[in-house]
Amino acid sequence: LVHEVIQTVINPGIVEELRRLGARARGVPGETLFRVVKRTETDPQTGETLDWGFVGDIQAVETAPLAACFEAGDIPVITPLGRDAAGQLYNLNADDAAAAVAGALKARKLAFLSDVPGLLRDPKDERSVISTLRIRDVEGLVREGVIDGGMRPKIRSAIQALEAGVRKVHLIDGRLPHSLLLEIYTDAGVGTEIVQND
Repeated sequence: LVHEVIQTVINPGIVEELRRLGARARGVPGETLFRVVKRTETDPQTGETLDWGFVGDIQAVETAPLAACFEAGDIPVITPLGRDAAGQLYNLNADDAAAAVAGALKARKLAFLSDVPGLLRDPKDERSVISTLRIRDVEGLVREGVIDGGMRPKIRSAIQALEAGVRKVHLIDGRLPHSLLLEIYTDAGVGTEIVQND
């Protein structure tokens, strides 16, 4: 059911909207790109193995379908789905999928669009955006509770991308007009950039 909704409703809807706005876009099924294994984790309190069901972790990315899109001048719109070695389909965290693609392509930048201005030091104050976050500061901010909830997997994905060779990851507010341009092409930026330690 999830596969059907993503492949036949959500992905085509995004492609259609991009085309309506004048962009060339093409849907790319994630299962043609992502080789995954079933996600398993251990509960830190009990030591029990947690069963995430049909949720996968990405092991490899096949970039040839993306290269074909780029050669044709198309924007690939990728579904966050992958298959394991036996052909079983798994759901993927979309941020993990984006980070894996960026790393596999050796992209210079990766941008996560969200509905918040960036990483906030105080979640109640949208003016408290942390403009630059270095990997070495992440652990302390997790302990302080600054990085919490849905921001934790997003920051984890950002670090994975940086470790795979991406130079900068940006967290920006997709509700703000021209936010991507303002973040990348201005000195001050409008969101949070996540970078290596040096």
